[in-house]
Amino acid sequence: MSDLESLARTPRLLVALDFDGTLSPLVDEPMSARMIPAARRALDALAALPATDVALVSGRSLADLRVISEHTDDSLFHLAGSHGAETWHPGAREMPDDAADRADRALLDELVPEAERIVADIEGAWVEPKAFGLGLHTRLAQADAAQTAQHDIDALMAERAPDWRRRTGRDILEFAFRHEGKDQAVAALRERLGATGVLFAGDDVTDEDALRALGDDDLGVHVGAGDSAASVSVEDPEALAALLDRLAGLRAER
Repeated sequence: MSDLESLARTPRLLVALDFDGTLSPLVDEPMSARMIPAARRALDALAALPATDVALVSGRSLADLRVISEHTDDSLFHLAGSHGAETWHPGAREMPDDAADRADRALLDELVPEAERIVADIEGAWVEPKAFGLGLHTRLAQADAAQTAQHDIDALMAERAPDWRRRTGRDILEFAFRHEGKDQAVAALRERLGATGVLFAGDDVTDEDALRALGDDDLGVHVGAGDSAASVSVEDPEALAALLDRLAGLRAER
């Protein structure tokens, strides 16, 4: 894969980034997550450069991603929510209305309250309705309680929605009737924008698909500890912000 200096010289650069744990520290209350100031400054600098695009690629629903990223109608950042099943691009006047299949939507409406009932008595576990599915959060649960909640939700989904895509991440178990992944989201952005080089950064299991799909002219960055397909690892969002700031400086000088 490319190094940072080579990537800075690519004719059309796409900087695509996960949000939680990558641009923002992981928090117990998901909707309280916010991008650290240093990352915001670096991304604003990159987005202002010629032939350079910035995208946030998240498992969050598009509406929630817009809230936590403090995204406005005049933003230069592209958004890919729900692992790429929902998108927004600069210049769009309205958030897109991605109509889901009626049968899947009706099933989701049934499954969310069923899942909530299953975990109602499990302390620290809660269910998040998502645009195309649901997520079980166990960050605040004890290990045995988290295991019980995951087992019971797995059983529910195996019985009621066996064809839905199952994903695991840090203290989350997620199911969706749309099967898009972050690798597809980045590929779609690359094609739309004509990117000749991509930097993708993420911290969790769901980011590995995108990291593995990068090419020789791209750069993958893993945030945090653990094994990864990325060629570069940084300690935390602050370290990633410093790397992005350096990329912005190098690209401005090219």
